[in-house]
Amino acid sequence: MPIPLIRGLLLLLLCLIAPCAKAEMQKGFRRLLDAVVRIDVREVAFEAGTQRHETSIGSGVIISRDGLVLTNAHVVSPRVVELSVTLSSLESVNASFVGWDHWTDLAVIRIDMAEVARRKLSFSHAEFSDAKEHFSGETVYAVGTPHGLSRTVTRGIISNSNRYFEDNRGVRGYETGSFNTWIQTDAAINPGNSGGPLVDEAGRIVGINARGYVGADNLGFAIPGRIARVIATELTAKGSITRSYIGLVPGALRDLENFYALQTNTGVLVNSVDVGSPAAKAGLRGGDILLTIDGQKVDGRFPEQLPPIQNSIASRPVGSVLKLGIKRGNDTRELSVTTEKLESRVGEEWSFERWGLSVRAVSRAYARENQLPDTRGLLVIGVQQGFPADIAGLQRGDIIVSINQRQLAGLAEAKALHTDFVNKPQPTLVEARRNRSVSLYVLKP
Repeated sequence: MPIPLIRGLLLLLLCLIAPCAKAEMQKGFRRLLDAVVRIDVREVAFEAGTQRHETSIGSGVIISRDGLVLTNAHVVSPRVVELSVTLSSLESVNASFVGWDHWTDLAVIRIDMAEVARRKLSFSHAEFSDAKEHFSGETVYAVGTPHGLSRTVTRGIISNSNRYFEDNRGVRGYETGSFNTWIQTDAAINPGNSGGPLVDEAGRIVGINARGYVGADNLGFAIPGRIARVIATELTAKGSITRSYIGLVPGALRDLENFYALQTNTGVLVNSVDVGSPAAKAGLRGGDILLTIDGQKVDGRFPEQLPPIQNSIASRPVGSVLKLGIKRGNDTRELSVTTEKLESRVGEEWSFERWGLSVRAVSRAYARENQLPDTRGLLVIGVQQGFPADIAGLQRGDIIVSINQRQLAGLAEAKALHTDFVNKPQPTLVEARRNRSVSLYVLKP
């Protein structure tokens, strides 16, 4: 067959295939739009010495036939008391909280399927992109409900597919970004877009929109879809993610290799070690170079390489024994470290209305960060003006260690004592630590 004829047939075939492929992509994108929802949230907050309800809105994307919705942890948290989801039909249905993971800023809720069936409603669900990697310059679309405006689409590109930033208080005061990098995009992400999907031209999930950069034009970030898919699966099954912790705070080695007589792309700097942590107990020090984990070489030359290294430790079962190969000065040695369960610095919160006092349980992470002797006591996070706690002189940041000479191990003892005060008001003696000194305060009815 002559070559010109072959070329002509190929062109004809392409002309026949292209419209079909385009139609299929449009169909996928329409299905995606039907899977994007608005989420209205009402939740409890313990602030300024009292308990109050707050409302907010965000976005989400339905990821299963049985009504699972993926969104951000900063949109929906365990404090939620009421959830409502607005479908693409503009009909609103109730939803329930499934689980959250502030470390990756992801949460899962579930639509009330009984209500959907009773009202004869319907919805679509989105699919994740199967691409192993996404590249800078790739066209993407941010879909969501910015400022409550339903099903809004903005177009842009992936500006960077492997952006690093870690935020110690990025999700309601909780830590995030330690175990994953982010997709940076110039597709506009505005307030209310949080939790909506970042998708490719076929409507497949590339990431979950998380935040825009304040003061910049169209500089937004999304959690990668490959991370979101794994986290969503585990949250659906267990409601939370359990990770391991050793207390090593890594740092990038860039430009420091010569100081440590290291070859390029070898090891990661131990920037610091948490006081009292497993790593500290094993003898690890700030300034050490971590060369291997269980015999596997690590490379932490650049900041973007740190989250995978941290995740390799966090993903081990709690109680695992890790063999860390380190370099200290001119010597190399191996240390054995037993992992603990990773905890946030933010403990459980509560408010004692009659005292005008809101508190937070002291977590192990908070105690180590602030060099406290143990986790006993309650951190004061708010005092209501004119109430007994305020009049007595308690302040935000104080740590209550005992009430009526009873040492507090946690919230349970304080709740019981507050109930006694409500039932039979009488002066209550509070012992609190402030700036490493202890003072006494009397809460009067």
